[in-house]
Amino acid sequence: MRLVLEQRAETGLALRLLSPLLAVALALVSASVMFAALGADPLVALHAYFVLPLSDSWGLQEVAVKATPLVLISVGLAFCYRAGVWNIGAEGQFLVGALGGAWLAVATHGGAQGPWLLPAMLAAGALGGALFALIPALLRTRFGASEILTSLMLVYVAELLLDWLVRGPWRDPAGFNMPQTVTFSPAATLPLLAEGGRVNLGTPLTLLVVAAAALVAARTLKGFEIRLVGEAPRAARFAGFDAKHVTWAVFAFSGALAGLAGIMEVAGTLRQLQPGLSPGYGFTAIIVAFLGRLNPMGCLVAGVFLAVTFIGGENAQIMLRLPLDATRVFQGLLLFYVLACDTLLLYRVRLLRSAAA
Repeated sequence: MRLVLEQRAETGLALRLLSPLLAVALALVSASVMFAALGADPLVALHAYFVLPLSDSWGLQEVAVKATPLVLISVGLAFCYRAGVWNIGAEGQFLVGALGGAWLAVATHGGAQGPWLLPAMLAAGALGGALFALIPALLRTRFGASEILTSLMLVYVAELLLDWLVRGPWRDPAGFNMPQTVTFSPAATLPLLAEGGRVNLGTPLTLLVVAAAALVAARTLKGFEIRLVGEAPRAARFAGFDAKHVTWAVFAFSGALAGLAGIMEVAGTLRQLQPGLSPGYGFTAIIVAFLGRLNPMGCLVAGVFLAVTFIGGENAQIMLRLPLDATRVFQGLLLFYVLACDTLLLYRVRLLRSAAA
């Protein structure tokens, strides 16, 4: 007896839409069991996780702050995954983008600055992320190396580079020996949208990127090319599309958005470089991309949902003394259920009897 996955002839639109909702429901049930095992009332914990962050203006603003990098990174990853290219290193591209843009802020601090600085920082961040993402693209197209391994391993390179810079050449000499750069000047920071909050210009910029990406994915030849290369490589070759060119394009686009998210996080929220500037946005964005059905508009909704779990995890840690790692466990469960539901949506499980010897 053995289990075999048999591909379904077709899957309805309703099932495709219900699949992520079912994954969320199963993740919530599993999270309730986890909370009970940790000694907390599941209903109180779920309220702290998913209701409190949306119950006041401060919580809503913090959700927007967390959702901005998640949505921006996940949109780029969605294009990669649509093309059948597995960029797992968005976290490293996020950090390199932050370094690329912050270099301008640090180099010009106390010197000649002007209105040109902030756009230059955003461009440098996007360029840095794109160039860093092209390393696994080159290794895949030229040497056949697995982009999963190379992109993931480069995350550690980016983390160590950031750590060395903030503890060495870029460390603030007046910062009491703390591993951080100088606080960026106003010319090098994204303006806030409202006084007393942390929501900045990066949030509406992200919404513009989502709208543009949705248009490209649904209404342009390039969007069709990316889908065809991912879903039917042989048909793409017959149509004259080059899979290697698509690989370079989606890696560059994904890395640019991750790098842009990195510099916007530094210039808009933190306003300086420091170790651990990302709580794992690049990895969480993978969950966002799949939960959003690899659709830019879906990534927007999924990014807000995952941002709520970040803020809710902090609430549960303070109110219920639940470990912050419980948030990561929930996010991991969510990814597991999303992939499992998608697998059962596309394939039918059959039990076959082994042939007699």
